[in-house]
Amino acid sequence: MLLRLLTRYLSRYKLLLAGVLIFQFASALAALFLPTLNADLIDTGVTAGDVPYIVRTGLWMLLVALGQILAAIVATFCAARAAMGLGRDVRHDVYSRVSGFSEREISSFGAGSLITRNTNDVQQVQMLAMMSATMLIMAPMMAIGGIIMALRQDVGLSWILGISIPALLIVAGLVISRMVPLFRSFQTRLDAVNRVMREQLTGVRVVRAFVRESIEEERFRLANTDIMVVGRKVGSLFVLMFPLVMLVLNVTVVGVVWFGGIEVDAGNTEIGTLFAFMQYVGQILGGVMMASFMAIMIPRAAVSAERIGEVLDSESTLVAPEHPVTDKPAPGRVEFNGVSFTYPGAEQPILSNVSFHADPGETVAIIGSTGSG
Repeated sequence: MLLRLLTRYLSRYKLLLAGVLIFQFASALAALFLPTLNADLIDTGVTAGDVPYIVRTGLWMLLVALGQILAAIVATFCAARAAMGLGRDVRHDVYSRVSGFSEREISSFGAGSLITRNTNDVQQVQMLAMMSATMLIMAPMMAIGGIIMALRQDVGLSWILGISIPALLIVAGLVISRMVPLFRSFQTRLDAVNRVMREQLTGVRVVRAFVRESIEEERFRLANTDIMVVGRKVGSLFVLMFPLVMLVLNVTVVGVVWFGGIEVDAGNTEIGTLFAFMQYVGQILGGVMMASFMAIMIPRAAVSAERIGEVLDSESTLVAPEHPVTDKPAPGRVEFNGVSFTYPGAEQPILSNVSFHADPGETVAIIGSTGSG
């Protein structure tokens, strides 16, 4: 459902998405070119003491870094415009669909759940679109490009990447597998908080009239505690994720320095090449880390997209007739004999064997028990 929702609404912003791809690619190329310039500066300029060469290469690095910044700014601007447009369009369609619902559909979803779906759930999908257009597109470019450039610098140290990258993916996979059910539970409990809050606000006079403040406070406390417990579990996984990622990253850097130092001491590689390889390792693992962070956001956005899709795919039971009555006859008498009314899914009717009539100009109301709302 998430992919269908993104495809449906982002297809309206093809030019902005094309701009994101072009400028993100330019930013990635600039970022990948900088370590090579740095290695050349060290091996050719610093080692030989060639000051003019150091100045020229340093200016080139400054221009490349400036180009990277400008490309990243333009890409982020295009991504933000597309993501905000997606959020606006989804909210508009959800609101339009809910506006046509009958009491049956509103009761089926719940007013609190419909509010959550048109606010928090849309925000989750919108945020995923924004982050995908910036981080998720950039991550594979940096990871794949970093691997290619690192192999160009030193093939002998590439075995370290063969260990660190799978380790990082395993850590991310274990954490994400635990987060998916928690995100679904979190959104359900958010519905409950909104429902209880809405009921208390709309029925505040009844609550005060029947002195039910303590009971309603206990209802809200239970709903609030439930979402706090689930949110704490999600936060614990987030807290666990990044130290593990940094552990893998730092161990990898230590391995590069250790075994790279042995290669430099043996004369098999140069110091500048080792520095460039370390920078590419950081870019590779940074790309994997960005992808892991996005993978954490995807499950929650997928749950939200599924909930939004349920609303958009629901059809109202209030359907306009194909051949409506256009003639307006003179006012007449309306009479009901032995009618009943049952809500969908209810075990018993709320009205049974009711008979009444309404003459022209009269108003007839069915009143429930006192305090029923």
